[in-house]
Amino acid sequence: MKRIGLNLRIMARAFEIELRQNMTDGFVLFGILIQPLIVAFMALWMLKGKGPDYAIFVVIGSGMTGLWTTLLFNGGNSITGERWTGTLEPLVASPASLRVVIYGKVLANVTQSLLSMIGSYFLISFAMGYPLTLTYPGLFFLSLVISVFSLVSFGLILASFFILIPDFARMVNTLEFPVYILCGFLFPIALLPGWTTPLSYLLSPYWAALALHGAAQGTLEPLQIVGTWGIMAFFSLVYILASGRLYRVILRKARRDATLDIVGN
Repeated sequence: MKRIGLNLRIMARAFEIELRQNMTDGFVLFGILIQPLIVAFMALWMLKGKGPDYAIFVVIGSGMTGLWTTLLFNGGNSITGERWTGTLEPLVASPASLRVVIYGKVLANVTQSLLSMIGSYFLISFAMGYPLTLTYPGLFFLSLVISVFSLVSFGLILASFFILIPDFARMVNTLEFPVYILCGFLFPIALLPGWTTPLSYLLSPYWAALALHGAAQGTLEPLQIVGTWGIMAFFSLVYILASGRLYRVILRKARRDATLDIVGN
C-alpha cells in the first residue's frame, strides 16, 4: 500500500507540472482549443444537409480528434522536451518509476484535451444554434472516463517509442489522420472498405468513439455500451502489462547504446 501511495503522489506531481507547462504552450493550446473547433465547423458545413440531429455526432467526433491529437503529439513531445532540456537522463536514473511519471504526464495531456469537446459543444450549441442532447447522459460521462483511461494507457506505449527513437516525432505525423478515419471519429467505419474493419477493431480509440457516439445519440443499447467498456478495459490492461515489459527492454537498450541524450533532427 505504501508503494501504491508513493506512485500516486509521483503521478499527481507529474500531472500538475505537465498541466502548468501546457498552459503556456501555444502549440498545445491550439491543438486543444482551436483545431477541434475548425474540424467541427468544417464537418458541419460539409454535412449541413444531414440536419441538426447530426450535430451531436460532430461534437463528439471533433472532441475525439482533439483527444487523439493531444495524445499523439503532446504526450510524446513531453518526452522529447525532457530530452531537449537534458532532464531525461536524470528522470530515468531517479528512484521513481519512469512509467508512473509518463502516465501522469499523458493523463494531464488527455484530461486537458477534454476542453476540445467542451469548446465544440459551445460552438455548435450557442454560436450555431443547433440543439444538442444526450440520450444516455450517465452512460456518456462514464464512457468518457473509461475512454480517457484507455487512451492514457495507450499513450504509455506511444511514449516508449519517443524514448527509444530520438526522431520519432517525425513519424507520428503519419498517424494522426489515419486514426481519425479508422476509428470513425467523424463518419461510420461502414463507409470504409471491408478490409479496414479488423484494423479499426484493434484500436482502442475506435471503441471509445463507438461508446461515446452510442451513448450520445442512442444508437447503442445500454448493454452494448457496457460491452464497449469491457473491450476498452481489456485493451487498457493489455497496454499496461505490455508497457511494463516494453519499458524494461527499451531502457536497457537506451542505456547500453547511450541514446537518451541524443536529440532528433
